[in-house]
Amino acid sequence: MVRVTQLDIQDILLVAPSRYPDTRGYFTELYSAKALEEAGIRDVFVQDNLSLSTKVGTVRGLHFQAPPHSQAKLVRVSRGRVLDVALDLRTSSPSYGRHVAVELSADNGHQVYIPSGFAHGFCTLEPDTEVVYKVSDYYAPSAEGGILWSDPDLDIRWPVRRENATVSDKDAVLPLLKDLASVF
Repeated sequence: MVRVTQLDIQDILLVAPSRYPDTRGYFTELYSAKALEEAGIRDVFVQDNLSLSTKVGTVRGLHFQAPPHSQAKLVRVSRGRVLDVALDLRTSSPSYGRHVAVELSADNGHQVYIPSGFAHGFCTLEPDTEVVYKVSDYYAPSAEGGILWSDPDLDIRWPVRRENATVSDKDAVLPLLKDLASVF
């Protein structure tokens, strides 16, 4: 069984698979296409990705792939804890430019479903954090894009100060949302 909750932006869903504890620990179904389809998630996921971030305060994102290679994502944490962020890039959406942030951890077992049309990123809250996510299209370097994670107009309350964050060189120079040409 899976519990699905609509978050503050339409189409972003918190997915909470049931856990069945016993004396050995617990059992959970991490992914069930049938359960997700019953919840309205009809994307076909074609690739699983894993990232390991060794330091607390590592920020990855905000990333997206443009059409025709846009990706829906189903994100979870297999070790550690993150603040996970989805930013609405759909120019026709009433929530364009707004974001949702949710804590995902290995302990809570929650997942977040992010449809195409959103930029995605996260900040690690524990060392040696592993983030595992399914995507609905393959990686296409020619379609990749992003928004600067620390864009002040986004008002994302990251749990790390800009000067203390560990960020890739590529992510450090992504454009501000206001400077991005619309792709969705």
